[in-house]
Amino acid sequence: MIDDPHMVRTPTTSIIDIMAGLDRNTPIPTEIKLHQKSREMELTFSDGSNFRLSFEFLRVYSPSAEVRGHGPGQETLQTGKRNVDIAAVEQVGNYAIQPAFSDGHDSGIYSWDLLYKLGANKDALWADYLARLEAAGASRDVDSTTLPPKSGGCGKH
Repeated sequence: MIDDPHMVRTPTTSIIDIMAGLDRNTPIPTEIKLHQKSREMELTFSDGSNFRLSFEFLRVYSPSAEVRGHGPGQETLQTGKRNVDIAAVEQVGNYAIQPAFSDGHDSGIYSWDLLYKLGANKDALWADYLARLEAAGASRDVDSTTLPPKSGGCGKH
């Protein structure tokens, strides 16, 4: 568990996990900061790259099966995530983080290589997301994808 949810320090070891497509050439984060007011995650990588990714961007590009599905064409367009926050971040081994979002989503495991690719391709990915929202007649403000919390009963009593 990460003691300070606002900063995650990651190891800069020469031993790289093979998991998640990592190899010795994969830049790894040397620092991860959450900026709550601007709702951004700032990532600094071992190659000197620095990215600021909005919480909304990270949420709509979650690598979870809930968002991505289990194969091509099974993706679920995420809507209404403009004001999503990150409530906590857990480190997963030496290869990833797992943020818990304020809308209850917490199953996405973001590997170092995925975070780097998201940062490097942020502008194109964001433009694609906005185009898909528009094509679907959906909104960044109205959530039509998050299921309501389970009540534990049938709802009739």
